[in-house]
Amino acid sequence: MDAELAHRRSQQAEMYGDSIDVLAQKAHQLMGVALPDLAEVVGLSLPMMTKLVNGERVRIGNTIAMGRIVQLQEFADQLITGQASSDDIALTLAQIRASTTPARSSKLTAQARPGAPGDNERLAPNPRASQESTVRRKPLLAPATGERPSITPNSLAYARQVVGRHVPTTPAYRWPLLERFTQTETWVKHENHGPTGAFKVRGGLNFLERMRVSGIPMPAGLVAATAGNHGQSLAFAGAKSGIPVTIVVAEQHNPDQVDCMEGFGAEVVVHGKDFQEAREYAAGLAIDRGLLNIPAFHAWLVEGVATYVAEFHEQVPSLDTIYVPIGMGSGACAHILVRDILGLRTEIVGVVAAGAPAYALSFEQRRPVSTEAADTFVDGVACRTPDPIAVDVINRGVSRIVRVEEDEAAEAMGLVHRTTHNIAEPAGALALAGLLADRTRATGKRVGLVLTGGNADLATLTRIFEELG
Repeated sequence: MDAELAHRRSQQAEMYGDSIDVLAQKAHQLMGVALPDLAEVVGLSLPMMTKLVNGERVRIGNTIAMGRIVQLQEFADQLITGQASSDDIALTLAQIRASTTPARSSKLTAQARPGAPGDNERLAPNPRASQESTVRRKPLLAPATGERPSITPNSLAYARQVVGRHVPTTPAYRWPLLERFTQTETWVKHENHGPTGAFKVRGGLNFLERMRVSGIPMPAGLVAATAGNHGQSLAFAGAKSGIPVTIVVAEQHNPDQVDCMEGFGAEVVVHGKDFQEAREYAAGLAIDRGLLNIPAFHAWLVEGVATYVAEFHEQVPSLDTIYVPIGMGSGACAHILVRDILGLRTEIVGVVAAGAPAYALSFEQRRPVSTEAADTFVDGVACRTPDPIAVDVINRGVSRIVRVEEDEAAEAMGLVHRTTHNIAEPAGALALAGLLADRTRATGKRVGLVLTGGNADLATLTRIFEELG
């Protein structure tokens, strides 16, 4: 982070109690409030809210909106300390939305209370919540929540030591038959060869090691929502660290992944029609059970994921372009950060499913853009609410984002198997699908593809291979 941005975030923290990017993360994790909804609650336009989150603005002229920001901050703190519960969220947000109390020097209390929303009186603490807090275990927010991922040569070297205890260096191969189709020099980084069959395990291991050395007491347990391999990562890392893990998945989640997470000792809870609903439910479980909620995007996860990127550049120097799928953004951000600290000119190209275009839309509009649905069989990238920090890093660091249709993703899965005899999960084949869709720009270049995972369930593989004949 540059000095000017750090100064602006410090000014925000002095005014509101936290910088606005941290508040946005808290609102997302604790209350299930995405950035567009946060802007609506506060009473600001989405572009203005985005500028605050990105640290482009500090002050706003609307003192009532500033007051609402302070109320949101205090309510988030009450959720963290256990003074409020998930049952209070809807009413409190309604009261904050209707509040006309301007910001003032003494902070406002944003706890819900009986009474008509919208009056100008100070919102009083909820006696029931205060009584319950004496018996309810206090929920925890992940340390470093809201921090932009930052990697230095020293932090990367340490992360490689940590991850290397459990994850051997994964191979990077050229496959001659594959290059008949890509029509350029193509290197595949096989993250499907790790102990959980996917790259995410690196982030989970690094996260728990960061917790251990931080001096922060280890929580009673972890909870997270997953659309793909994040859950397996935490289940594996939790088992290695002796920490109980609860994973929330949406209905119709990959049954083989559920079995694997349970095999590592995690409790798996099924809730919601998609990842966003599972994520909101996980936030509630964190509050009710006093668990540490681990988001799918976090600076310490990115730092762990960056270890495979460093391996890739050592294995294949002078890559011109790397294609990487984007789910919540940890992989793409890791590529950008490692490229930059190595001083390379490698072009990073993101790939998303056309039915889950949130990050592509966010790139095109230069701000976080949510979608009503994520309609794709490529479950590992089925995101409809992007992380605002990931969006900012990606928008600054990728050259473009390629959208891949469902049939293109399926064909890429079949092509991976045919040309390398590896199994790719739908998201794992997305980088290849992106290269094939973008082939005219890649001709004559040394290209890297990340096969991010191989955790495809049998039913999906059977359907895809039968359709491809």
